[in-house]
Amino acid sequence: MKKVNIFLILFVISLIVLIILFAIMFSLSSSTYPNWMDDMWGHMGGMMGGGSVVSDPLLGYFGILIVVIGIVLVSIAGLVYFLIVPEIKPGFQNLQDENLTTVTSAYESVLKTLNADEVKVLNVLKNHDGKYLQKYIRHEAKLSRLKTHRVLSRFADRGIVTLKKTGNTNEVTLAEWLR
Repeated sequence: MKKVNIFLILFVISLIVLIILFAIMFSLSSSTYPNWMDDMWGHMGGMMGGGSVVSDPLLGYFGILIVVIGIVLVSIAGLVYFLIVPEIKPGFQNLQDENLTTVTSAYESVLKTLNADEVKVLNVLKNHDGKYLQKYIRHEAKLSRLKTHRVLSRFADRGIVTLKKTGNTNEVTLAEWLR
């Protein structure tokens, strides 16, 4: 069963129940004495012979009627929204053959995500067959010692390079999947 049909059935049933409840409440609470307190006191409650204020016994039902009308309006707005806005269906896009033929290497993919300093360091490593000392990388990339250290530590955290302490410097080795 479609969602629209279920929604309409529930909507109609709820309206019928609300109308029946309204009719039952109206029939049970109607009394012949709309202002019984004034009748009990003999209309002597006001000052200077003032008259009594007679309230309409149906006044309480107007609040219920306003609530019912509000529920109906919100339900209609929900139905209109449900019918107008299309349902989002999960699906897969068909990849065209053009996209499948352009295969890039892991090295090119990584280069696209790096900033300029990181590209310099990675190119120096690539030019030296993936293995070089940190102090020489610093000179060839024309970066400061601190900047070179920070770039290489980011690479090590990402698994792009491995660092091995050799003497006073680090031996930097490019990961196998990038060579």
